[in-house]
This record gives sequence, structure tokens and C-alpha cells, in this order.
Amino acid sequence: MNSIFKNMLSQYSPATKEEKDNATHEVMQQITLAGLYKAGFFEKAAFYGGTCLRIFYGLQRFSEDMDFSLLQPDENFRLENYFDAIIAEFQSLGREITITRKEKKTQTNVESAFLKDNTEIYNLAFTTEKNVKIKIEVDTQPPLGFATEHKLLMLPFSFMVRCYTLPDLYAGKMHAFLFRAWKSRVKGRDWYDFEWYVRNNIALNFRYLQQRAEQINTIKNDDFTIDIFKDLLKEKILKTDINSVKNDVRPFIKNRAEMDIWSADYFLQLVDRINFSSK
Repeated sequence: MNSIFKNMLSQYSPATKEEKDNATHEVMQQITLAGLYKAGFFEKAAFYGGTCLRIFYGLQRFSEDMDFSLLQPDENFRLENYFDAIIAEFQSLGREITITRKEKKTQTNVESAFLKDNTEIYNLAFTTEKNVKIKIEVDTQPPLGFATEHKLLMLPFSFMVRCYTLPDLYAGKMHAFLFRAWKSRVKGRDWYDFEWYVRNNIALNFRYLQQRAEQINTIKNDDFTIDIFKDLLKEKILKTDINSVKNDVRPFIKNRAEMDIWSADYFLQLVDRINFSSK
């Protein structure tokens, strides 16, 4: 195993297969960011979502997917143009990967691809990791109005990643929390992140949240005030099975005792502690 890749993985000190898979995911994510940086991707796009929050802002849970947004809408953008740079970065660390395009069942504004590490297929010691994969998505027609900042990573080398600022990351998360179309499923990771934002008293950019709701859900600003938002959150909390929430996020966190306090009443009280900012 390449010394840099080994060094990156060793920083997590994984004790179980689950922890090792999570650590491998995150190392692959950081290498992917390095490849994108070398290709000039962050001149056109910004990193957001749970993985961004985990890597750059200290969220204490692992995340699987990588979400990006163009800085300006571009219907001609092609994620494939950056595949060679990602593959080359992994090769420089002694890793072979394949990237495949995810075929869309419905037309959306999101470019998707799967990145899979194949090295373990040929290395008997790592055959259990052959299914480790990352989904990369780029929103090519994003709701505008977000701000960005450059955040430093120092491995596999020192480079900067353009990221959403915390208030706008918060807005994106609460939009997903409220409107994610998962039918009967729940995404407990959204709930974990919501708690993190409230605990850290991060300001929620409500104006950007309104812009997302208007563009994606066609909800006019007058129909989506702070009071209406809070009422919708509370309604969702009361309708959700908190045990299902816990079960979804459990594999991604080390300190599962954090969830002992989780209940409908607990999350209802979090809603009343949201720090709103309209910039």
C-alpha cells in the first residue's frame, strides 16, 4: 500500500470492519477532492452536503456521497471531463479505480457518477473492501444565493477546496431534511446534522433556504416564512419514527450514546433553538 494512502488511513485507527469501511470511504473522498482540485474543478463548483460538513467543519459522523454545485448554471457541464484527473490522482497513490456514469431514470439537473476502488479485488488481504464506492453528484442548475469559502486539506498534498459557508450548508441541509423524497424511508443522518447545527449555534441562512424551496419545490417566499418552516418541521418530527432515524445513522457514528436523548420532544425543542439569519 502506498505510504501516503496508508498514512491517511492510519489517522482513523479503525477498530472494526465498519469503522475501516468508513475510514476508507473518507480517504477516497479526500483523494477525489485532490484530483478535482488539480483539474480546476473548484473554479466552477463548490462542495456542499454532509461529506463537506464532515471533512471541513468537524461533524462527528461519516458520510458516503459527495455533493457539488456549480457556481453558475451550465446545462453543458459534463462531470466526465474530470474523470481522468481523479483516476490519475488515485494511480499516483498506487490505487486503481473505475468511474461509471449513473444512468438516469428521470431527467434531473444533477450529474451523477459512481467511483469504485478496485485495488482490493486483486489483493487477497482487502477483498472485503471491493464494494466500497462513492457516489458523486453535481447540481448543474443550482439555486443561487449561496456564499463560498476556501478550506485547506493537507493530504495527499496541500490544496484548497471551495466549500459552501456554514449558514448556506445549514440551509441546504434543512431543505433536504424537510423535502427529501424518500417515501417511507428516513435519513437519520439529516437529523444528526440538524442537531449538530443547533448545538453549535450556526446561523441558518433562511433567505437561501427560501430560494431553494422556491426553485426546487415552487414554494413562494410568502408561503414559506420562518413560522411556516418551523411548523412544517414540527409536523415532520411528530410523524417520524425516531427509532428508524437512529437505525439509519447508527453505522456512521462512533459515539452512539449521543442518541440516547433522541425523542420527538427533543427534536421539537431543537426547532425552537434554531438561530435564523437572513443576511
